[in-house]
Amino acid sequence: MLYTDFINAKRHTSISNGIEVSFLPDALFDFQKYLTEYAINKGRCGIFLDTGLGKTIIELTIAHNYTKKTNKHVLILTPLAVAFQFILEAEKFKIPDVYHTKDGNYKGKGKIILVNYERLHYMNAKDFDCVILDESSILKNYEGQIKNHVTDFLKKVKYRFLFTATPSPNDYIELGTSSEALGYLGYTDMLGQFFKNNQNNTIKLSRTAQSRQGEKWYLKPHAEQAFWNWVSSWSKSAKKPSDLGFSDDKFTLPQLIEQQTIVRNPTPLEKYGMTPLFSFPANGFQEIKKEAKITIEQRCEIAVEKTKPHPISVYWCLLNDEAKCLSSLDKLAVEINGSMPLEQKEDILHNFSTGNIKRLITKPTITAFGLNWQHCNHTTYFPSYSYEQYYQSIRRFWRFGQKKPVTVDLIYTNGQKNMMKALLIKKEKAITMFENLIKSANTPSIISKKDNIYKEIKLPNFLK
Repeated sequence: MLYTDFINAKRHTSISNGIEVSFLPDALFDFQKYLTEYAINKGRCGIFLDTGLGKTIIELTIAHNYTKKTNKHVLILTPLAVAFQFILEAEKFKIPDVYHTKDGNYKGKGKIILVNYERLHYMNAKDFDCVILDESSILKNYEGQIKNHVTDFLKKVKYRFLFTATPSPNDYIELGTSSEALGYLGYTDMLGQFFKNNQNNTIKLSRTAQSRQGEKWYLKPHAEQAFWNWVSSWSKSAKKPSDLGFSDDKFTLPQLIEQQTIVRNPTPLEKYGMTPLFSFPANGFQEIKKEAKITIEQRCEIAVEKTKPHPISVYWCLLNDEAKCLSSLDKLAVEINGSMPLEQKEDILHNFSTGNIKRLITKPTITAFGLNWQHCNHTTYFPSYSYEQYYQSIRRFWRFGQKKPVTVDLIYTNGQKNMMKALLIKKEKAITMFENLIKSANTPSIISKKDNIYKEIKLPNFLK
């Protein structure tokens, strides 16, 4: 391969301004029409829209407009077991030519192609002018290989759209990766313009290193408003229709009841090689991990007791041993785990969504994105430091369209109190982030790369 070919393979295709709208379903709500028209005209953008506000039908409408204009296939990437929800939505709104492929075979079967992120390797970017990512924030929960494949795939496509309910709830820097994926300001360029490094250096850490060492980058105080204006120049955000200037009449969430149960650790953790008389809060990842393992049986027993009064429920766990213990305690529960074939996972999730399975044991990393579970209004949750996983997990039930109050039983140990405090801090930070996004939505500002780096250098007179 020539070096020029190698460089060209890494480049984004040129940014397009989108197309004219040719089709809008009459059943769309007014705010959905507004967002759909914005996206179609923009050509590349992020839509950060809360759960239950209609991302699926907006994505399908965008896809249908682009298939009509370009006469090429449009690809929609979805989380596991979410494609069948798109099929149902397409039938409901009479959007034709929608096909879900599991093996890359789709020619002659549809114009709008649905595929899971895990199966993207079957697809060729040259076959598509438009790609839509459903629940795009899911990418950071994947290993680097899938994430890098998606990013490289997008670079070859002219029209790109990112849809998610939670863009970077406690990590503003991730918005830079979204911008870069869309072909706007790059991640590193964004850091240089809006952020400052705690160590006062210019080394860009990988996401893994950042997560280990805490938040290395922070917004420059004087650049905060400019940053949010820049984000709003390529995205739209809303928690509810009124954030966009529309009525909330048909979009009121039911009550969310969060009940905390603290389990006492019967075995105090060793400190400095000695076993104390009393339990102290676990400090650091290793102590928290150790305490979680010690209390598996007690926490699982409480989770099962909390679930008994509810005909349908979901157990969210973090460890394989937790899932194994829950399975032994609740014979009605069906476990889904990462080692299962994709087809088996999809079958279990489909049966739970249709009510054939009443109790589900799962992990946030497997099923916390994209699924609509309004038929269920109870869940138990073993918390971690990840607020996004918690938020996405409970939003499977607590979403627009849910008719009943949703009860969440949070079960953790007395030594995990510091972890719960951190989770609450991240929750407040996420709320603040979304408020800033929404405040800046109507004041866009275009930020571009510096283009004067090749100007001729003029020497001062005393050097001439």
